[in-house]
Amino acid sequence: MRPGAAVVLVSASLLVLAAGVPPTAAPPLPARMADTGGGTQLITAQAPSGKATSGTVTWWDLRDGTWTKAGSATARFGANGLVEGGSRKQGTNTTPTGLYDLPYAFGIKPAPSGTDVTYRPVRQNSWWCQDNDSRSYNRWTEPRPADCRAAESEHLISYTQQYAHAYVIGFNYAQPVRRRGAGIFLHVNGRGATAGCVSVPVAAMRAILAWAEPGRRPHIAIGTTSGPTAITRY
Repeated sequence: MRPGAAVVLVSASLLVLAAGVPPTAAPPLPARMADTGGGTQLITAQAPSGKATSGTVTWWDLRDGTWTKAGSATARFGANGLVEGGSRKQGTNTTPTGLYDLPYAFGIKPAPSGTDVTYRPVRQNSWWCQDNDSRSYNRWTEPRPADCRAAESEHLISYTQQYAHAYVIGFNYAQPVRRRGAGIFLHVNGRGATAGCVSVPVAAMRAILAWAEPGRRPHIAIGTTSGPTAITRY
């Protein structure tokens, strides 16, 4: 064997072995985020870009320090895509990005079996006020107050498909800013893109409500795969 041949053979063998080693898997999405809300349950709603109207919703559990996927489904977003939540404007048909709590759920249909989160039944006089001039702006009302115009509000029972089951997203909710937006929910799919909410198939919505545990402080993170509204920023 000529000098150096052994080194070449050894190097070639190492290359063959290295080629057979699978690449290290990327950490789960929640582990790459700046914040997950401090709880041990998280829903991520991710779109491929700010102009996208569809993407993926995944719900996760944190157990023994590791985020594990509990379920996943296709998702729909606003008809005009996604925008930074802090600069969103009402009536733009955009989904606000950011990290939000989930105050409570509601529905025209009864809560799925196993639901532990607060679940409000939708009645004939249930409304979501979106009137910027109302004291009830971005709030559930029963009945609709006099200062909240019907034309500027959602009569919840009218949306039989979308609001069969829904989860309130805490966007602009704790201290509402007028004209930023109201009535942003995670709800059942309608015919197409949403007016700013996130929607999923009915089976996924029911699974999420049965999965969520208030004591584990579930949150939802909404964002894109990259860019200024990347979900990992939140």
